[in-house]
Amino acid sequence: MISPDFTPWSGLAGGLLIGLAATLLLAFNGRIAGISGILSAVVERWSAESGWKLAFLLGLILGPFAYAMVFGAPPALTLQADGPGLVIAGLLVGFGTRLGSGCTSGHGVCGIARGSARSITATAVFIASAMATVFVLRHLV
Repeated sequence: MISPDFTPWSGLAGGLLIGLAATLLLAFNGRIAGISGILSAVVERWSAESGWKLAFLLGLILGPFAYAMVFGAPPALTLQADGPGLVIAGLLVGFGTRLGSGCTSGHGVCGIARGSARSITATAVFIASAMATVFVLRHLV
């Protein structure tokens, strides 16, 4: 996915907002913003904590609409994969997050910020796997 509107400033602003959201969730709710864990908890088992998790997920979905209300249009994105490729990639990411007990948001944003050795290791594996995948797809396939 490529955004033609990407600038280092937009990346910095997005990163700061993600960090702010994760910090606020931890400060006010005592919870880590691991999106895969939040999603699986809402989908697999409803509990007393499911309300804030559902609200968090709805915020993720409604975020682009809020952006469009502020800036007049949603950010433009270009997908460079076909439908089956996206489905296969999504299934692999889902399997990987279950196997690794978390995703990039939980391990990469929150876990590293807390100094978790497990999250640092998981994030290093995510990055190495992504680099290897890009190399294979751009230079060998």
